[in-house]
Amino acid sequence: MPKINSPFPRLKLTVTNVYGECYHGYKIGDELILEDFTHPPEFFCLGLAHALFPVIYALSFGAKFGFRDNQRSLLVTCPDGGKLEFKAEILDKEGKVEFIPKDQDHKGPDPKKMVIKVVKAKGKCTFGYKVGDKWETTGLKCIPGFCGAAFHTAFPALFALNFGARFFFMKNHSSIDTVTCPDGGNIVFKVTRIKEDKDK
Repeated sequence: MPKINSPFPRLKLTVTNVYGECYHGYKIGDELILEDFTHPPEFFCLGLAHALFPVIYALSFGAKFGFRDNQRSLLVTCPDGGKLEFKAEILDKEGKVEFIPKDQDHKGPDPKKMVIKVVKAKGKCTFGYKVGDKWETTGLKCIPGFCGAAFHTAFPALFALNFGARFFFMKNHSSIDTVTCPDGGNIVFKVTRIKEDKDK
């Protein structure tokens, strides 16, 4: 594969614990490098990729996890029986792990208020969603009665925004308006973190 020209940072995954047998043969200390959050290594486990994606997406856009010794890292568990645990970290331009020490003022969860809004609609939506429809949620709470497929697609954005991610390519850095329904792309959502002093 030719080298990619990506605006996103590289990531490092390190196996931190093994609790069962994995046919990939991963063992404690193994490291995997992702060229960016969209390019996993060859033969990468898609089960892990599914669980990992919201985390590496969030880290790639500046999310911080104040409870971690390094706020720019997070642990992810294999979804197949919890056989493995991985640490996800961001690499800087020199290939070193980006490090921000634990937030000493961190007092526990600080769920953010977020809005999901329909910004485009075409074709038929089984749920009848139309432009202007919107829902509010706090933190990572599911929205009662909301389309599960749409929530699945929106979850990485919700997760990222909840932990302070900023989408540098959007006019409003605390929102993203390209969250698209997986069923024919009939509905496009905008996910926004309600403004805080640090948001622009």
